[in-house]
Amino acid sequence: MPAAKQALKSSLNSAKALMLDNQLCFALYSTSLAMTKIYKPLLAELGLTYPQYLVMLVLWETDAITVSALGERLYLDSGTLTPLLKRMEKSGLLARVRSARDERRVEVSLTNAGRKLKGHAAALPGCVLEASQCSIAELKALTEELQRLRERLNN
Repeated sequence: MPAAKQALKSSLNSAKALMLDNQLCFALYSTSLAMTKIYKPLLAELGLTYPQYLVMLVLWETDAITVSALGERLYLDSGTLTPLLKRMEKSGLLARVRSARDERRVEVSLTNAGRKLKGHAAALPGCVLEASQCSIAELKALTEELQRLRERLNN
């Protein structure tokens, strides 16, 4: 076994490997909680929860998308996504319609109110940038690194 691989294996077996602050999963989890805490009051002004905001981000990019494509984009299963979409439809932000070509498919599209909300949400990225105390370049690099990690973990 090469020395570098042996050293890695040895360090993973040490007591430090099981310390909370040495866990990538905890760093990601606690950072996600902190990020959501930043978003909560900003989104409350828009009448959105964080998961609803994620749905709106996708729809602002690609209006008229199937529920399954939306779920893939957000890494959410239909059991989580469907009740969320029903609440958003009830609040007038989007419409769900069965596809005329394939009745098994449900398409989601923005209403006028959903489109209008995009203008109100435009300030959010700047608020998050300020709260992070990072430069745009730092946040872009961090986002790209996390996206690469997510892809590796999903493969």
